Amino acid sequence: MFEKLQRKWKVNGLDLLLILTTFALGGSICGYVSRRIIGFIGVENEIASIVIYIIILTITWPPCVILTSIPLGQYKFFKKYIFKIFNRFRGKSIAATPEKIATKETTNLAIFASGAGSNAKKIIEHFESNPDIRIALIICNKPGAGVLDIAKKYKIDTLIIERERFFKGDAYINELKKYRVNKIILAGFLWKVPTALLNEWPSSIINIHPALLPKYGGKGMYGQYVHEAVIANNEKESGISIHYVDEIYDNGAIILQEKCEVTETDTPETLAKKIHELEHRYYPITIERVINAKNSLNKTVE
Repeated sequence: MFEKLQRKWKVNGLDLLLILTTFALGGSICGYVSRRIIGFIGVENEIASIVIYIIILTITWPPCVILTSIPLGQYKFFKKYIFKIFNRFRGKSIAATPEKIATKETTNLAIFASGAGSNAKKIIEHFESNPDIRIALIICNKPGAGVLDIAKKYKIDTLIIERERFFKGDAYINELKKYRVNKIILAGFLWKVPTALLNEWPSSIINIHPALLPKYGGKGMYGQYVHEAVIANNEKESGISIHYVDEIYDNGAIILQEKCEVTETDTPETLAKKIHELEHRYYPITIERVINAKNSLNKTVE
């Protein structure tokens, strides 16, 4: 159970212990405060007393837990946690639509994907409770792609694009602007990004490639084709490259690379599994670090 909570909340063992301690202490303080208030009010009817107690408990729980989390160093976690509960209580998704995007300080992401969407899912889950970074839109070039089902599950708006308009028309720039998109994330998107998008979002489009660039990059090098080439050339290691996108396939500045061993018994399928594990582990946190670093720089400049 504890391992599941660690994975769900993305915390280490010590932080998990402190989080559970915060829940316990915060809940106890909340119960004590609620009982004191009930006693002060002096409600004699038992049913009315229970109803009022539950109402007071509901109101006092968030501030009690938040205050308890500060000395235990868990304020950031509980701020996100309570924000998430509040949005669920209101029946709203954290994901942004044009009506839900609140302020210009929010970083709104558009995820471009062509396939099943496993990376998109990990990114959505990572930012689900983050009030400062939101998934505004999922863009896909294949009507039946699995990523569209993921978007539906998380109540994120989708946009199906067609080739002619994407490459020779307006590249859907106005649609992206409606969602106030700050950054574009490519998560298994198989089309080359047109110059119009690169000019509109300079140094703001990020891609992940399933190899250690500059090796095994370029047109036609994606997915299983990459892993087959790596094994055919008897490479001892492979990995992922998270990089900015420019006019050339897989050519932009590298943000992060992580490696894995390629053994003699590896097949393209087993290597793909290793690469997916790296992608799921590092892509969401790297996106967050890039955004936070840029936001910090902008605040410094201001």
